Amino acid sequence: MAHHKHGKANPSPQTQEDAERMAKATQKPGQTKEQTRLIAQGIQKGIDEYKKQQKSRARATDKAKKQRSREQQSDQENGQEYEQESQVLPQPTASTSWLPWALLGLSWLGFAVYWWLQQATL
Repeated sequence: MAHHKHGKANPSPQTQEDAERMAKATQKPGQTKEQTRLIAQGIQKGIDEYKKQQKSRARATDKAKKQRSREQQSDQENGQEYEQESQVLPQPTASTSWLPWALLGLSWLGFAVYWWLQQATL
């Protein structure tokens, strides 16, 4: 079994380069190399912390996705899949199906009136 080191982990060379580049880009006149190095270390720690958070979020998302997949398989085995779909997707009703057509008709009517007014002014 592999053991993980606890404590300080060595940051990747890419992270070190990125941190140094950012520290130099924000360097103030008269700032010493030591101060710039300390700023780079702080940026590096921030990058490492961000990467840890992203990995944690990715693990949580993956875990939730696997859980949903297991639940869907369980539902399919129990024959409940159709009931859930019908509850999630509302069926269009007669009162809402005319709305898009009415809006389309009004837009055409508005365009026709606009065109007619433009022709009348010429």
